[in-house]
Amino acid sequence: MSTLTESTRPRQAAAPPRTAWTLVLASLGAFLTSLDVVVVATALPTLREQLHASLADLEWTVNGYNLAFACLMLTGAALGDRFGRRRMYALGVAVFTLSSLACATADSASALIAARVVQGAGAAVVLPLTLTLISHAFPADRRGAAIGVWGAITGLGVAAGPVLGGVIIQDVSWQWIFWINVPVGVAVAALSMVVLRESRGDRPQLDLVGVALVSAGLLALVWAPVRAPEVGWGDPQVVVALVAGVLLLGAFLGWQRGARHPMLPLRYFRVRGFSAANGTVFFMAFALIGSLFMITQMFQLGLGYDPLQTGLRILVWTAMPMLVAPVAGALSERLGNRPFMVLGMLLQAVGMLWLALAASAGAGYGRVVAPLVVAGVGISLVFPTVANAVVGSVPVADSGVAAGTNNTVREAGGVFGVAVLVAVFAANGGYRTAGSFMDGFRAAEFVAAAAAAVGAGVALLAPGKAQEDAVRSAVREPARG
Repeated sequence: MSTLTESTRPRQAAAPPRTAWTLVLASLGAFLTSLDVVVVATALPTLREQLHASLADLEWTVNGYNLAFACLMLTGAALGDRFGRRRMYALGVAVFTLSSLACATADSASALIAARVVQGAGAAVVLPLTLTLISHAFPADRRGAAIGVWGAITGLGVAAGPVLGGVIIQDVSWQWIFWINVPVGVAVAALSMVVLRESRGDRPQLDLVGVALVSAGLLALVWAPVRAPEVGWGDPQVVVALVAGVLLLGAFLGWQRGARHPMLPLRYFRVRGFSAANGTVFFMAFALIGSLFMITQMFQLGLGYDPLQTGLRILVWTAMPMLVAPVAGALSERLGNRPFMVLGMLLQAVGMLWLALAASAGAGYGRVVAPLVVAGVGISLVFPTVANAVVGSVPVADSGVAAGTNNTVREAGGVFGVAVLVAVFAANGGYRTAGSFMDGFRAAEFVAAAAAAVGAGVALLAPGKAQEDAVRSAVREPARG
C-alpha cells in the first residue's frame, strides 16, 4: 500500500494538526451537508403547493442535490489532495453557502432544482474532506472516537433538519430553510482558512481523464433511476443512460489500472473491510434516504400532522445518531466494526418492516413510534463504524480517496433509494386520498426493509477485529509532533 511521501512527512511533523479545531470545523461541514438532505424533506408538501411542484419535481428537489453529491465526490477528494485540503474545504463550504442563497431566492421548482444541483456540488467537495481532515489529525487509536463525535454532529444535522424545517415552514417561510445555512457557512469557511493546517495527498497531478470518466459515468448511472419513474424503465433514454453509465465506469476502472496517479487505487477493493463497508453503506442509504422522502410526507398527508408536529415526532428516528453514534464509534475500537454494522442493518430492516405493517391512514403516533426508534438505533450503529472501517483500511494519505469513495457509494444508494421507492409508491398508491397515500407508502417501506436486510448480509462479509487490527498495523501513520 502507498504511504506518505518523504516530502510530505517532515511538513506534517513540523506543523501538527490542531485536533480540536479540526474536529469542530470538519463536523460542522458535515452538519451543513446532512442538514440540507433532510430539511428539504419536511418542506416537500409545502413546495408541492406553493411552487406547484409535481411528484417528479419533488423527487428532483431531493435527488438533484444527491445526484451532484454522488457524481462529484471522488473529484472533490482528488481536488483536496492536489490543491490543498484546507483550501478546497473552505472553497466547497463557500460554494455550498452561495448556492443556498440561490435556493432561498428561487421562484420556481426548476430554479430551485438548479440551485440544489450546485449546492450538491459544493457538498461533494466538503463531505469527503471532513473525514480526511479528521483522519489526518487523529492517530489510529483515537480515530474511532473522533469519527464517533463527527457522526454525532452529523446526526444532529439529520435530527435538527425536520424540526427546524417544521418551525420555519410553519412560522416563517420555506425559503428560510436555506437562509439559515448562510451565517454558519460563512463562519466555517473563514475559520477554516485561519485555524486549520494545510495538507495535501501524495498525488502531484489531478487525473483529468479519470475525473471526466467517473463524473460522466456516475451521472448517467444515477440519472437513469431518477428519470425512470416519470418515463418508465423501458424508455430508450433510461436504457441508454444505464448502458452508457456502465460503459463509462468500466472505462474509468480500466484507466485507473494504468494511471500514474489514479483517483481511486483499485487495490483497496481487495481489502475486505473497504469493500464490505462500501457495500453496506449503499444499502443503508438506499433504505434511509428513500424512507426519509416517504416518511416526512406520510406524517403530513397520511396522519394529518403539520410540518412542526412532523419534525418533532420523527425525532425519535432522526435524533438517534446524535445519541448512539459516539458510543458505537468508541466501542468499535475494542470490539471491531463488523458487529455494529451487522446489528445496525438488521435493526434498520426490522424497523422499516414494522413501520410498513403498522402504518395506516389516521393511525395514532403510538403505532409508529417504536419502529422509528428501532430503525434509528440501527442507522446510528452503522454510520460511524462504516466510516471508521473505510478510512482504517487505507493509508492516512489516501483517507480522502477512501472517504470520497464511501460517500459516493452512499449518495448513489440514496438516489437509487428515492427513485425506486417513488416508483413503488406510484405503482401502489398516490396523492388522491390519505388511504391511497398510505397504500403506496406501505409498499415502498417493504422494499426499504428488504434493502436493509441485504445490507446486513453484506456487512457479514466484513473482517473481524483481529483482521482489522492487522490491516491497521500495516498502514503507516504520519509522524506527529
